[in-house]
Amino acid sequence: MPFPLMIFAAGLGTRMGALTANRPKPLIKVAGKPLLDHALDLAGADVGQIVVNTHYLSAQVARHLQGRSVALSDEPGQILETGGGLRHALPLLGADPVMTLNSDAVWTGQNPLTQLAAHWDADRMDALLLMLPARQATGHAGNGDFLIGADGRISRAAGKPGLVYLGAQILKTDGLAHIDKTVFSLNLLWDAMIAQGRAFGIVHQGGWCDVGRPEGIAQAESLLAAGNV
Repeated sequence: MPFPLMIFAAGLGTRMGALTANRPKPLIKVAGKPLLDHALDLAGADVGQIVVNTHYLSAQVARHLQGRSVALSDEPGQILETGGGLRHALPLLGADPVMTLNSDAVWTGQNPLTQLAAHWDADRMDALLLMLPARQATGHAGNGDFLIGADGRISRAAGKPGLVYLGAQILKTDGLAHIDKTVFSLNLLWDAMIAQGRAFGIVHQGGWCDVGRPEGIAQAESLLAAGNV
C-alpha cells in the first residue's frame, strides 16, 4: 500500500539571504532544477497522495505545482513548524502512517523513500528515520542528532559523535493529537516514541547535501555531478 507523502516547503529560508528575498527556498534551483522538483522526483511506486505545505510566498509554489497531482496545505497565519504543519495537513494526507520529506536537500544513491518503505515494520515501529554519519552529511555542521542501537532503535546523541537526520522518515501520526501546542517541532513526537522504544533509524545508502545556505548550492551540484559519473 503506498504511503501518503508530506513535503515540507513552508520555511522562510532566511539563511539563504538575498536568494530568498523574492522567491521561496523550495524554488531555488540546483543543477538547473528547483529544490522542490528534486524532492518530487523521489516519489515513486511507494508514494500515494502528495501534500506540500506552504507559507512564505505561497502563491509562487502554488503556480509552480499547478496541474500536478499535489495537494497544498497552506499555513497563512504563521509557520507551524514540522509537527504543527504535519498535523495541519492530516486531513489531506489521509491514511496513517505517512512519509515526510524536507525540500531543502539533494540525494544520490538509493532512493531514500524506497529504502524507508523496504525497512518499515508497523508492528515494531512508530517512526523510521533515515540518517548518515555526521562526517558523510555534506553541508551539515555538528556531531549529529541520534545514535542507532544494534536493534535499530534510536536514542539522542547527547553530544556524542552521531548520525544526522536527513529529513526523510515514515511516521505514525496519532501521537500528534496529544501535543497541546499549535506550533511545534516533530522532536516532541520523536522523544515520546524514543521513550517507548518505538523509534528506529537506518543509514542512507548514498549521498546527501543540505541546501540551507547559499554555499550549499555548489556543494549539492558537486555531489550530484559525482553521483552521476
